[in-house]
Amino acid sequence: MHIDWWTLALQTINVLVLVWILQRFLLKPVAAIIEARQAAAAKLLADAEGVKAAAEAERQKASEEAAKTAAGRDEVLKAAAAQGETARAAMLADARNEADKLRLAANAEIERSRKENAVADEAHARALAVDIARKLFSRLPDDAKVSGFIDGLADAVAALPQESRSGVANGAPLALKAPRPLTAAEEETCRARLSAAFGHPVEISVVSDPELIAGLEIDTRHALVRNSFRADLDRIAEELGRGAATS
Repeated sequence: MHIDWWTLALQTINVLVLVWILQRFLLKPVAAIIEARQAAAAKLLADAEGVKAAAEAERQKASEEAAKTAAGRDEVLKAAAAQGETARAAMLADARNEADKLRLAANAEIERSRKENAVADEAHARALAVDIARKLFSRLPDDAKVSGFIDGLADAVAALPQESRSGVANGAPLALKAPRPLTAAEEETCRARLSAAFGHPVEISVVSDPELIAGLEIDTRHALVRNSFRADLDRIAEELGRGAATS
């Protein structure tokens, strides 16, 4: 096999020249273009990553702000609910206190009214009982309205202290109250019994007082001696009133 070295050398030179030309005018510009495009692409990717990171940061910030807002809203709602519950509890407590006050006031008023009515009823019952007794006693025979009370009056006078008896009717007629005018015999009996009781003679001046119902009374500035149904009824009414007051 015969090799033409000149031809081979020329072909080699041609190839080298072609490679140089390609490298000079094609490969380097293309490589530069590719490198520029790669740099632009890298820059675009970097910018995109930056935008993505910024967007993620903004999203994270917005999420945090939303979480803070939600937490703040929850706190506000919780505080408002707590305030509302406190206000409701206070209103309920005030309402209960007011209801208790009204109930106590109503019970006190009911009790006061009951006591007043009871006192009024008892007073009316006492007055009615005394009035009935007064009417019954007023039906006694006229002689029984005086004769049965002379000795009792004389005994009551005799029971007075000596100084009281000495000061009564000393030289002046003794005012003797009776439910009706006395007969001469009744007046004489009264004079005799009272003179004995006082220990000295006395004159009497009879004063008619139908309110006595029955009995006799002596009322002077030195002594009061009562032996009559009016006195008995007054004592009964007083005792009934005292018993009602202590019950």
